[in-house]
Amino acid sequence: MKHKAAPSESVSSKAKALGAETAVAETYATGSAAAAVSEKTLEQAIGVQVRLLRRRIGITVAELATASGLSGGMLSKIENGQISPSLATLQALASALNVPITTFFSSFEEKRDCSFVKAGTGVVIERRGTKAGHQYSLLGAALGGTLMVEPYLITLHKDAASYTAFQHEGTEFIYMLTGEVVYRHGDQAYHLTPGDALLFDSAAPHGPEKLLTQPISYLSIIAYNREAS
Repeated sequence: MKHKAAPSESVSSKAKALGAETAVAETYATGSAAAAVSEKTLEQAIGVQVRLLRRRIGITVAELATASGLSGGMLSKIENGQISPSLATLQALASALNVPITTFFSSFEEKRDCSFVKAGTGVVIERRGTKAGHQYSLLGAALGGTLMVEPYLITLHKDAASYTAFQHEGTEFIYMLTGEVVYRHGDQAYHLTPGDALLFDSAAPHGPEKLLTQPISYLSIIAYNREAS
């Protein structure tokens, strides 16, 4: 005699299946583990700009409040996006910060930028290591935001020399395209061949130590806070 599954078991199975489908859908929707984009309100965008400008010139909330004729409490609420400041208040803040009033609206109106570079058209630029035979082709540029991203196609010519003294702020990602190289980061050395990847803190000394098989080329992506530049 066949027994029917208990209704609770059926509901539980469906719930689990629905949860799995939702998780998969969310994965496809974001494409990464990064948090979903949260659009700022106008008040929040203004608050972010006021705080950024205040910190950029190195003054406290109390000092800006005094310079603009506002109370410290009101300025704190403005910076936290909790109130909608009047035009007169924004004008007072703009005067105290020595910026146009339109600066407060720049992040709210900011467009999501995109950089497209056709194959072979990357801009060749001078960087430390260029004199050692390292060619840098810039493949794109981030136009806005606080994060600076520099993607390079790096080619080591036949007369290129090893150079392990690169050192700068941020994080760097390397993806080998052609050739073989021993790449040093701090006190560790890595034998890189096509398809290998290396992600590291670029504040430590780094660079190609031994050029094993020519031609050598790799993708280098450097990310750092724009203010650190």
